[in-house]
Parts: sequence; structure tokens; C-alpha cells
Amino acid sequence: MKRRLFLGMPALLAAAEEGPRAPEVTRPRATFGDRVEPKWEQGLTITVGPQKADLVGTDHRVVQAGVDYVSGLGGGTVRLLPGTYRFRNAVQMRSGVRLLGSGLDSVCIKEPTIKTALVENSDWYDQEITLKDASGFQVGDGIVLRTKNPHNGGEDIFRRTLVARSGNRFKLNQMLQENFWTKEGSLASRTHSLFEGYRIADIGIENICLDGNRANSEFLNGNYVGCVFLRESNRIHMKGVTARNFNGDGISYQVCHDVRVEDCASIDNANYGLHPGSGSQRTVVTGCRLERNDIGFFFCWGVKWGLVEKNVMADNRRFGVSIGHNDTDNVVRNNEVLRSGKFGIYLRQEHGPTFAPSRNRIETNRVVDSGNESGAAVEIEGVTEQVMLKGNVLLETRGAASRVGVRIGKDAKAITLAENKIEGFSAPVADLRKS
Repeated sequence: MKRRLFLGMPALLAAAEEGPRAPEVTRPRATFGDRVEPKWEQGLTITVGPQKADLVGTDHRVVQAGVDYVSGLGGGTVRLLPGTYRFRNAVQMRSGVRLLGSGLDSVCIKEPTIKTALVENSDWYDQEITLKDASGFQVGDGIVLRTKNPHNGGEDIFRRTLVARSGNRFKLNQMLQENFWTKEGSLASRTHSLFEGYRIADIGIENICLDGNRANSEFLNGNYVGCVFLRESNRIHMKGVTARNFNGDGISYQVCHDVRVEDCASIDNANYGLHPGSGSQRTVVTGCRLERNDIGFFFCWGVKWGLVEKNVMADNRRFGVSIGHNDTDNVVRNNEVLRSGKFGIYLRQEHGPTFAPSRNRIETNRVVDSGNESGAAVEIEGVTEQVMLKGNVLLETRGAASRVGVRIGKDAKAITLAENKIEGFSAPVADLRKS
């Protein structure tokens, strides 16, 4: 009986959405458990800053205290006053909290990475490690643990926080989950994001500068950290955030839905400027500058129904925009994609038709000076199909060489080009399906 009810639930929900609706709420009241509320003239706000603030301090702990305080009272705003804040761990955002900085006058900087080996074995069920050189490590630090997996030869990477110590022996906030043995070269390093969130909803990060201290930090990709790193979270709004100099991604969010990134700058990061991660649905990115990263905008796996509009992707070392594994039904339009190192807009080779970046629309973008002498403004690889390129301006100002406007791979299908202006290339279109 319960199984039949469970299996029939999607149909019941669909019918409810299509059927009669309740009247529109015109005079809302604050009612327990109801997200529909009045628009209050004033909400809970707490200030954090170097002086003359509700919470005085300049590190991650005082910012975390502000976030936890307003979260504990049901949500509100944490306002960072002008100042330089130095982080030894990520601030964990909470549902219903808005973090509001003071623009480029409120700068959060990641402290330099320090690294050492583990000198005692720790098994997967342990919740402690012993460091060879504990100098520089403190209780409260965010760390990354790396080891070679003794069973499959791969690398295991886990993020943890140091929560207690005796000499060079530290307790962790969680168990290890994998074996960290000395014979496999296990290492610990102080590496972390600046702001993180896990399974949270309805948050804002606005008007703040985040600096990853790239020159003094080890590299770790956007599946683990970033200036901002979010996982499995919903209804996120980032506006006016500068994410710079991170030895990894600027802004990364994995399996996050209804994320809006507006008027932000992600610049000079070692990896991706903006990385909507695996399974993220309905992301909207508008008015942003993604400059001098490895890739400006990276669609990860299964990113769908997204809108990337009115952004500038400039001087990125490989691609301005990269779309790949099962990234479908997205719209990329009205962007400036300038001086990309390899391709301006790249639809990646994948592992068969069901994984291809199909049913995407590339519209009214301006793509200028992409790649080396054999570069392309738009490169379409693999079994990609049902892609529309319409109204784009593709320009090459450095000389034709062997450059092409649009290169279509031999296995692509149903690629539609309409009303594009393509100038300065050796060939406007190189269609390998015809060769």
C-alpha cells in the first residue's frame, strides 16, 4: 500500500500543479512554517568589523559568529564593515543569512598554505592525525588531507577542521572515511575556501571582495574549494562579489539549484572563473566579468536550463565558455568573449549521444580573437546535436592564418547557423561533416 502511494506521488503533485489554485495572498502574516511573509521594514542586522561594530574582530571566527548569531534567530543580515579580514578556515554560511560587505573596502584574504606529512598511520574510522611538523597549525584551521589510496592507486582528498590538539596530534571535526597511511605519502595542508555552504537555502553574499592569496597557496580544484564553494544548496544570490587570486576556482557551486550570480567579478584565478557544478539547475549569471582565469565560464556535468547573459569573458587562458557532459537546454547570449587562449565558446567532446552538450542556444554573442593560428571562435565537438548559433558576431582582427569562425566536428548533428556575422577568418565555417 505504501509503495503504491509512493510511486503515484509524482502524478498527484503534477495534477495539483495543473489544477485549481488557492487565492493570491494579499495580506500575509508571519505564520510558523510559512515562507510567505510580510515585507518587513526592518530585519535583524548585526555588524562585524575592526572597530565600532557589534562584533569586533578581523578573522573568520568573528564573521562566523555573526553568521551563527543571526541564523540562530531565524535569519537576517551580517554586515561586514570596511577592513581586511584574514581567514584560516572557511566561513560556513547558514540558511536565511545575507552577508553584506562594503565593496572593495571589505577584503577577506586566505592565509598562506602550510603543508606537512603525517607521521603516524590513521585508519578510515579514526578522527585524528599526527603531523610531522605542527608549527603554524592551530586549532580551528581548515585543512585538506591527501593520500594515495592503497587499494586502487587513486588520490583521496578530504577537507577537515582541526578541533583539538596535544602537541603534534590533532583531533578532526569528522572521521577520515579513508585510510591515511604514512607509506602512501599522506599529507596535510592548510587549504580552504573563504565562504562555504552545504545543504543550505535562501542565502545572499553581496558587495564583498574575496582574495585567495594565490601566490602563497597550493592548487585545489573547484570540486573541493573556491573563493565561494557551495554544495547541494538552493536559492542562492551572489551580487557584487569580487572573487580573485584563488589557486583554483573563483566561484564554484555543486548540485545547487536556482543560483543567481549578478554583477560579480571572478578574475586571476588559477582554474575556472565561474563553475556551476554537476547537476545544477536553472542557474542565472548576468553582468559579470570573468577575466584571466584558465576558463571563464565552465558548465560542469548535467547543468541544465541555465542563462548566461551580458557577461564579459576576457583573456582566459583556454576558453571563454566551455559546455560539456550532459549540459543541455542552456542559453548563452549577449556576452563579450574576448581573446580566449584556445576557443571562444567550446562545446566539448563527450562519451556518446546521451552525454553530449545538446539543445543549447548560442545567441547574439560577440566573440573576438580566439586561440592561436588554428583557433576557432566556436568549436563544436563530439556527437553534439540540436545546437542553435544565431545572431552572433565572430571576429578575428589578428589575421586569418588557419583560424575559423565555427568548426563543426564530424559526428555533430542538427547544428543550425543563422544570421551570424563572421569576419576575418580563413574560413567562416569549417564543417568536418562534409569531408
